Amino acid sequence: MKYVHVGVNVVSLEKSINFYEKVFGVKAVKVKTDYAKFLLETPGLNFTLNVADEVKGNQVNHFGFQVDSLEEVLKHKKRLEKEGFFAREEMDTTCCYAVQDKFWITDPDGNEWEFFYTKSNSEVQKQDSSSCCVTPPSDITTNSCC
Repeated sequence: MKYVHVGVNVVSLEKSINFYEKVFGVKAVKVKTDYAKFLLETPGLNFTLNVADEVKGNQVNHFGFQVDSLEEVLKHKKRLEKEGFFAREEMDTTCCYAVQDKFWITDPDGNEWEFFYTKSNSEVQKQDSSSCCVTPPSDITTNSCC
């Protein structure tokens, strides 16, 4: 695995970028009007800020693992499906200003985790058909491990 990925909802992107640049000691590597991304080498962290209209309580948008290839995405998907997880697949999708191959699983508390490979950057935040870092409809089956 290359990076652990964490996406956090924020109301003020500017204030949040300023805060995290100070906390992490690095500048954001990608900034859009509704999104910012930090890549930390040590620890390997892909940390994103996602603008939300309102922020209450826990503001975790999702967690994820960025991997080096589609093959690695599929390896983890197969492994987790063998463990009984439902994996929601999104291949060749545009999300977070990047074209990605990915799948999602959900933990026992409803937190979403993605395993993804970034194929290229995009000037578009998301495709209409992609859930792109948002909570899926409540009728999607989820599995927990414990």
